This record gives sequence, C-alpha cells and structure tokens, in this order.
Amino acid sequence: MRAQCGLLWIALLHASGSADALRCDGRVVDRGDHAIEVRERCGEPYWTDGYSEFLIAGENGPLEQRIERTIEAWYYNFGPNRLLRKLVFIDDRLVREETLGHGYATLGGDCRLDALPAGTPAGVIVARCGVPAQRRQRYGDLTRRDERGIARRRVVRREDWVYDIGRDRDLRLLRILDGRLQGIERLDR
Repeated sequence: MRAQCGLLWIALLHASGSADALRCDGRVVDRGDHAIEVRERCGEPYWTDGYSEFLIAGENGPLEQRIERTIEAWYYNFGPNRLLRKLVFIDDRLVREETLGHGYATLGGDCRLDALPAGTPAGVIVARCGVPAQRRQRYGDLTRRDERGIARRRVVRREDWVYDIGRDRDLRLLRILDGRLQGIERLDR
C-alpha cells in the first residue's frame, strides 16, 4: 500500500510538471509544442537566432538524399523576478528549453561586456547590452558523419558584433560563433 501511494505521488508530481516549467498565458510550454502555439502563448521573443542544416543519407553513394532542417533559438525576458528562457525549435517544434539566469527590468541595462565569459549565448548578450551598433555575418560549412553513413552538413555562422560603450571609451568587438561568444577585442577610436 505504501509503495502504491509513493508511486501515485510520483506520478502526480510528474503530471503537474516541474516547478521551473515555462508557463505562458496560464499554460505550460512543453517539448513538442509547435512554434505558433508558443508564440500565441508567450508573445514575440526579444531575440531570435537561427540556422539550417542538411541531413544527408547516402552521401557519395549512388543515391544521396538531403533533408533540410531549420533550427531556431528564441529568447524571452519575463522581467527581474523570473528567469530568462531560451527555447530551441527544430522544424518549428520545441525540442529544448534552457534557463539562463534572472531576467532584466529593461533590456540592455546591465552591460558589462568585459565580464562576459566565452560561451555566453547571443540572446544573453542582447538582454544585458542591447542590440550591437554594428553586426557582420560570414558563413562556412561543417560536415559530420556518423557510423551509419548519415552526414549532417550545416552552415557555421561567424559574426562580429561591435558595441560602442561610451564616447570616451574604446569600442568592443565581440566574436560570435553559432550564437555563442568566442572572444572580445578592444578597438581604438
């Protein structure tokens, strides 16, 4: 009897969702939800980041099949009393949710560029520092093959973001690779 009650309690906890599950418009946003459902519940994200990749079956064989997948990351700031959220979609279906620390009362109001560690997501940089003054993108190609002969070919996106942090201060050049900070340089005025 005690084991049955314990199992029932665990099932109820699991069914109610985790305490930090994202709720928008009174409903839980969950894996598998379509992008349009999430947008209707949560509104427009403050920042989006996306790219495509090709799944290639039979690469270099007599029959090669390519299937394009789109990957998007949506960033939401629900204010200082809630967590920043990153939602990752593949082909318009939610596949992953990440929490990124506490949100902000205003976007761009907590900019300390020199304190940002490598790997910081682009959406967190925008939340802390606002949109860069200048942004340039370049693209490359990355192919990974698995043991079954399936290749994943995707575009690698390199970006240079320039922030002007004040009239009497140097500019900062942020190197972003696939939506994550790689490094920061000072640029003279």
